[in-house]
Amino acid sequence: MASSIIPRHYCSNFASTPILFHSNTHSKPLNYSFSHTNLGLKTLNTRCSYQPSPTHHSQFHDKHKGKTFCFKQSVISIALAVGLITGVPTLGWPNDAQAANSALSDLSVLISGPPIKDPGALLRYALPIDNKAIREVQKPLEDITDSLKISGVKALDSVERNVRQASRTLKQGKTLIVSGLAESKKEHGIELIDKLEAGIDEFELILQDGIEALLDQNRKNFLQYVGGIEEDMVDGFPYELPEEYRNMPLLKGRAAVDMKIKIKDNPKRVDECVFHIVLDGYNAPVTAGNFVDLVERHFYDGMEIQRADGFVVQTGDPEGPAEGFIDPSTEKIRTVPLEIMVEGEKAPVYGETLEELGLYKARQKLPFNAFGTMAMAREEFEDNSGSSQVFWLLKESELTPSNANILHGRYAVFGYVTENEDFLADLKVGDVIESIQVVSGLHNLVNPSYKIAG
Repeated sequence: MASSIIPRHYCSNFASTPILFHSNTHSKPLNYSFSHTNLGLKTLNTRCSYQPSPTHHSQFHDKHKGKTFCFKQSVISIALAVGLITGVPTLGWPNDAQAANSALSDLSVLISGPPIKDPGALLRYALPIDNKAIREVQKPLEDITDSLKISGVKALDSVERNVRQASRTLKQGKTLIVSGLAESKKEHGIELIDKLEAGIDEFELILQDGIEALLDQNRKNFLQYVGGIEEDMVDGFPYELPEEYRNMPLLKGRAAVDMKIKIKDNPKRVDECVFHIVLDGYNAPVTAGNFVDLVERHFYDGMEIQRADGFVVQTGDPEGPAEGFIDPSTEKIRTVPLEIMVEGEKAPVYGETLEELGLYKARQKLPFNAFGTMAMAREEFEDNSGSSQVFWLLKESELTPSNANILHGRYAVFGYVTENEDFLADLKVGDVIESIQVVSGLHNLVNPSYKIAG
């Protein structure tokens, strides 16, 4: 059976579409009516091949047996969403209603400001650094993305303003940026600063040509430099983990994997695709370490996509009665605790949802904002039951908007798909994971059990 993530079908029009609740939550999930949305394919790079079909449209048929949130949590979450739209009272449980009202009263905190949806930006902002100078360089460069959405001369004017602001703040704050570099990484960091400075100085020539593709590519290059500089500011692993988790496989830093998926019995669509995923061990060391350890065991190789319903893609449920990875050394399912890093905190919280902790104002450091957000699935009634099943969030809905997503604080996010994420929407149940390979950061994995097993 698949571990719980979110209800199998959300409403495409929440305000007007009926919601059906089943009283026996152990046997059937909550069902929400959902009209499938046509999602077109886009050519992202040469690592995905595509043969267009005139009748192509995305349809997701999930025949895998899945579970959902527990009934009580689901109803509370829906009540919160309904309250946002219609202003109707929350449900009649005194304690839960009080909690819901607290959450609603703090809604402005949850959704203040436009949400960041770019996975690269989310990863950059999630780094454990405190250097205002480099953040002030980063911000206008991130804003170029929105500037390029404007058409005509206004777009170029906006991009030029962004670049000039970044150039000015880089020159003014260069000393502070260099001082923030970790001593062991200073030489590399200074090299990246010089490349960033030179690239920005040359950008005016590219602006004169006004070729959007070149502008966007240079934006990506600048932000790669910025991200590298910020990573060079991290000196070692920033905190101690709770003693009970210190001997588990841990990712103390970041790693990246390439997940190659073969489309099964459907040669007219995407034949195969490689998804590049960055895993964040700074903010989810136990969850990310568990996943990397399983990748090195080739646990996912040859496994099928087990759920693809337009809102999530899920896999990781092995064959047989077990719902997770059985550790050969114990012959029991290896589980990991619910692990959530809260903004402003130095270490994650473990074993409880933010709702259970009463942290209604808190923001998850790795939010469910980006298309392709990767998280650990778990049992519906047990916070610490994650094992091997993972999912990627796809479409936003009335219940899962960025910055006010009902998944925030309930599931452990530990990475983002940063390349070819759009193709996730075209996967279907039965498509096969040919391989997942660690392409960088394996040295950050400590206590790897796969080496013991090997």
